[in-house]
Amino acid sequence: MNHLVVTVVAPDKPGQVERIAHCIAEHGGNWLESRMSRLAGQFAGILRLSVPIEQRDALVTALHELATHDIRVLLAEESEEPTLAWTPIHMALVGTDRPGIVRDITRLLAGQGVNVERLVTEVMTAPMSGEWLFRAEAVLGVPATVTLDDLQAQLETLADDLMVELELREDPAA
Repeated sequence: MNHLVVTVVAPDKPGQVERIAHCIAEHGGNWLESRMSRLAGQFAGILRLSVPIEQRDALVTALHELATHDIRVLLAEESEEPTLAWTPIHMALVGTDRPGIVRDITRLLAGQGVNVERLVTEVMTAPMSGEWLFRAEAVLGVPATVTLDDLQAQLETLADDLMVELELREDPAA
């Protein structure tokens, strides 16, 4: 078996996932896991699949032919995950929105050797003031050498500058 990671982007409309799933199944592929979402009128997703080696090239060709339906596809070979000792940490953050907020947060995390495993963000209006708020929910892979207290302290220095509320907790579900 060959394993592929497939990224898809397409205009959001009914039947897009079925079209992709049909293409994979038609070539003997098995849809293993995925994350998909609708955003700003577009549908985007990433999925992992397995396919018999003898069907791999035909499936790759068929996936690229989905472009005739405005489905853009990017393929990557599955690679070995590093076996690092890390702790999954859930981060919830809410603050006043401004350009560069994601850059500033991820720069601090990367400086601590933290890997962003999952990230969901949105901008919304505050219920009372009507100002724009940035909200992020993330699962972070924190190296064993970084304590939760150390990470909290580092993020709080940034939280003061960004005027955000921050919550970190171990994430047993990750």
